[in-house]
Amino acid sequence: MTASGRRPPGDGGVYWDAKRERFIAERTVGYDARGKRIKRHASGKSETAALRALARRVKDYDAGLVVGSERVTVRQAVEDWLDYGQAGPDPNTRQKNRDLCDKHVIPALGGRRLRDLRAEEVDRWLRSLTEDLATRSIRDVRWCLSRSVGRAMARGYVERNVVELCVAPRGKAGRPSKALTLDQARDVLTHTKKDSLYCYIVMSLLTGARTEELRALRWENVHLASDPKAVPPVVPYVEVWRSVRSTGDTKTRKSRRTLALPVLVVEELVKHRARQAQIRLRAEFWRDDDLVFPTQVGTQMDAANVRRDFRRALKSVPNIDPDDWTPREMRHSFVSLLSESGIPLEEISRLVGHKGTEVTELVYRKQLRPVIETGAQVMDVIFKAQADKG
Repeated sequence: MTASGRRPPGDGGVYWDAKRERFIAERTVGYDARGKRIKRHASGKSETAALRALARRVKDYDAGLVVGSERVTVRQAVEDWLDYGQAGPDPNTRQKNRDLCDKHVIPALGGRRLRDLRAEEVDRWLRSLTEDLATRSIRDVRWCLSRSVGRAMARGYVERNVVELCVAPRGKAGRPSKALTLDQARDVLTHTKKDSLYCYIVMSLLTGARTEELRALRWENVHLASDPKAVPPVVPYVEVWRSVRSTGDTKTRKSRRTLALPVLVVEELVKHRARQAQIRLRAEFWRDDDLVFPTQVGTQMDAANVRRDFRRALKSVPNIDPDDWTPREMRHSFVSLLSESGIPLEEISRLVGHKGTEVTELVYRKQLRPVIETGAQVMDVIFKAQADKG
């Protein structure tokens, strides 16, 4: 206040509301498009309390925050993002994000007011997840929370996104990927012949196609006819052009590829097509989507279908625990067998549909044999000659 006991211009006014039994502070903070005053009000049991509350309201207005933003909780921000902020991802991704939020974000932080959320408590919360979740899952959970708070910030409910200040810690060690040895691969091909998934196993192991690509494979993209006398010779091939992703496209543009088929794959596909025709005739209902590997009624298999049938098939293979293996490890085995046979990394990368050798080295580093051997070979020659002289 000034020496005369009056507040400086612009500090607003305070008056007593007998009905509410509170001091009411109000202040003009601007003007709308029609030239009308925009006011902010606050109340308190004393003039000082009312003015302090008003100062907070004015500060929120200056920061661009909407009225009532102080009451918004983390739960409300997360649920708003889950309901309206996921326009791009496919349904499976949206459901995964919802499951992560329902299980990990909302129970731990949902009741916290959004503007009161601090980076320190987000760090502690992320650290508490390390005992139960893998590193990738912790990153996904943090990402979901960050997107939720970021959306709320863009809409004026919070001034900044404190989650961006937090780094996802390393979680539980994930299940290491592995590959079949040559002997194991032979055993799998020998002992699963009578299983209905045998053709799928053969094609996965001998072509390295992704599970999502095989589940979406159609007969129109499988060409089994060959003509060795043609110029150039025509060999059986498969067009890996689509997957079960929401867009129907493969994982990346480079993943679209056309692969020559090994003889065993061709033989099994011929038998598989004949068996499928018989099943289609006997079935009471059949959805004809032209799929190579459908369910018993012609519909597209999901990941759980394939995993269940794959492990059932492996039960007949000696010295292999079905629960230790997943369908995607047939692709890992494909890479491993090619690498052990001396196929260059560049060729393997093209066969599995990677953008470059860097991806192949990163994802399949445990399945690749050393490929830069020139230096070792030269050193062997140099020091062998030196040893012979000695």
